[in-house]
Amino acid sequence: MAMTHPQDPTKRLPGKTHQARSLRTNDTEAEYRLWGDMRNRQLNGYKFSRQIPLGPYIVDFVCREQRLIVELDGSQHAENTHDERRTEWLNQQGYSVLRFWNAEVLQERSAVLDTILAVLQGQIVERCDAIRFSPASREDR
Repeated sequence: MAMTHPQDPTKRLPGKTHQARSLRTNDTEAEYRLWGDMRNRQLNGYKFSRQIPLGPYIVDFVCREQRLIVELDGSQHAENTHDERRTEWLNQQGYSVLRFWNAEVLQERSAVLDTILAVLQGQIVERCDAIRFSPASREDR
């Protein structure tokens, strides 16, 4: 029986590694710009990886140490129920998800980086639709 959503986020579906490598070589302008500010621990020493397979999904950026995923969305993601299911699944695996529109990254990158840092440093911990933040599901809350 084929599993469409493996319970272990470290288990990748066949072909996801190849797909992630392809995405790394074809990043959007927003991904390219944000990655320039987050790579090599440039964001206050936090280590980020990009285009990483997690279970059935490939996430744009992940800080594994803090279990934070940063997703960049184009207009095709507006009102997307697939993204809601994806975020819910990632939250259940213990990852918090922070989403930004591509235009935000291109026009207000400093504010985007400040928001990412605020989440990483524990200044933002509750769900917030205004900044599109969904914290990880935790039993101990």
